[in-house]
Amino acid sequence: MENWGQNILESSFDKNELSVRVRVESLLSSVVFLKENPNCLFQSLMDIAGVDYPERERRFDVVYHFLSLKHNLRFRLKVGVFENEIIPSVTEFYPSANWLEREVWDMFGIPFGGHPDLRRILTDYGFENHPLRKDFPLTGFLEVRYDETQKRVIYEPVKLDQAYRDFDFLSPWEGPLTSATQERKD
Repeated sequence: MENWGQNILESSFDKNELSVRVRVESLLSSVVFLKENPNCLFQSLMDIAGVDYPERERRFDVVYHFLSLKHNLRFRLKVGVFENEIIPSVTEFYPSANWLEREVWDMFGIPFGGHPDLRRILTDYGFENHPLRKDFPLTGFLEVRYDETQKRVIYEPVKLDQAYRDFDFLSPWEGPLTSATQERKD
């Protein structure tokens, strides 16, 4: 691909690493370019991560971390994804993406089209929702316990007293928030 640069939406260089954002439509061609171009040769896919930005229209970022042993370089490729948008799997080009995409699916619910075995990898098969989404409650939806009478593990909806849901966000060094301290912070 001679004009791969036209796929770049934005780029930055920080801590000796180049980060580039591309559209979902150009993800696979970008991955092939990064792997096969003699000036790149990013033969190792080190990690795939998801990031949740609930306030954005494209709610999620899927971030690919590549390593070129030939050139001793690291590269970060980012793709913005709408909620429920299917993003193409890169397992065809990087087998290491198999479990990494499963992890992103499990934690964020971002589906990868063409993945050979997209199922949960970190949570159990009966788990509902995706725990690293920012709208996922810290207490979760279900609690699990072993029931001696039934001699099995049972799932129940989380039942917490309201007192456990009140959190003290005040700093012990700053003291209680008053109108005077509020004005200093504003």
